[in-house]
Amino acid sequence: MSLDHASTALLTDHYELTMVSAALKDGTADRHCVFEVFARRLPPGRRYGVVAGAGRLVEALEAFRFGEAETGFLTQTGVVDDDTAAWLADYRFTGDIDGYAEGELFFPGSPILTVSGTFADCVALETLVLSVLNHDCAVAAAAARMVTAARGRPLIEMGSRRTHEQSAVAAARAAYLAGFAYTSNLEAGRRYAVPTAGTAAHAFTLLHDDESAAFSSQVLALGKQTTLLVDTYDISQGIRNAVAVAGPGLRSIRIDSGDLSVLAAQSRELLDSLGAVDTKIVVSGDLDEFSIASLAAEPVDAYGAGTAVVTGSGAPTAGLVYKLVEVDGRPVVKRSENKATIGGRKTAIRRHKPTGTATEEIIVSQGTPAAQPHDRRLQVALVRGGLPVPDRPSLVESREHLRQCLISIPWEGLKLSAGDPAIPILIQGAS
Repeated sequence: MSLDHASTALLTDHYELTMVSAALKDGTADRHCVFEVFARRLPPGRRYGVVAGAGRLVEALEAFRFGEAETGFLTQTGVVDDDTAAWLADYRFTGDIDGYAEGELFFPGSPILTVSGTFADCVALETLVLSVLNHDCAVAAAAARMVTAARGRPLIEMGSRRTHEQSAVAAARAAYLAGFAYTSNLEAGRRYAVPTAGTAAHAFTLLHDDESAAFSSQVLALGKQTTLLVDTYDISQGIRNAVAVAGPGLRSIRIDSGDLSVLAAQSRELLDSLGAVDTKIVVSGDLDEFSIASLAAEPVDAYGAGTAVVTGSGAPTAGLVYKLVEVDGRPVVKRSENKATIGGRKTAIRRHKPTGTATEEIIVSQGTPAAQPHDRRLQVALVRGGLPVPDRPSLVESREHLRQCLISIPWEGLKLSAGDPAIPILIQGAS
């Protein structure tokens, strides 16, 4: 694939480049600026956010190049003039990016990404930064709530058919970061090494003359360590057919419809009576964190979740904004009603008890919080001089980081009910 076609440079909004053009003309394009990404508030009912997408963003930044195809489009459509197009043709982000690590929790006001460099360098990235982080953080937060609700039982992300084909890949990555065990999306498996899983849909059963023939075919192809979908017709008879075909060594059955609470209990009883005491029960069908939590006492061994994951379970965006907070070392402040900002570059730490329980997040403008034992600084270097820092955490390491973060917050912060953020936030600085 050519660089022109692989470029991410036009994954942006028109006004980003008109601002660049105007700044180049009036001489302000080279002023040193600091932009920050943060959420003014969490989505309703949420007590924490989850940082996800930073790895994808760094990859997209490397491809943020204006080739002939991009500059040609921009000049032909009158978005920019020839001088700006020439500047864009040589564009390479040369600034620095710091941010919360993937898998970190965030709260209202948390400076989860800091982009510093010239105004033109930084403003050109605004839309790309927000589109990646708003999507991935929303999916990861919803998925993390489902993982908590599942209480250690594995979850399979299976929402590819409910979203844009490229969003599906990003969502699978974010869900895995949040603790899902598998995805159904093969591109996520290839691109990010997310474990994949899947067996058969109702169509495969309907293809055959009867259910037993479909089960026999699947077991012949995949072995007894497969999952048979038993609710195409009558669930009880489907379970009997599944055990008759595969024997009591069948790995699992899947139920995709009906009252899952009642059906799971009845299915467990029937499986046990047939000698399939080790056969697991997988349930799916429009599950979200609340329906998963409602099944906690039922004999369910794994969950498949789709639509709710890829749409952020009612919060499809994390509500992140990208705001200019500093120009040439001077704090700048937006004072719009309901949208005011705190000027100056922020530094953030999370304070913990000796036991490891997080107690508060402290954010300081133009300074560093006074250190105490068990404090943890939250921002890490992601890009230096336009280049990705080496030895960034792997997706698996970020997944473990989130697991540890969720363990660290007070248990009240894991509740699915509405309430205050999981820990208090203290922001110090002039408004």
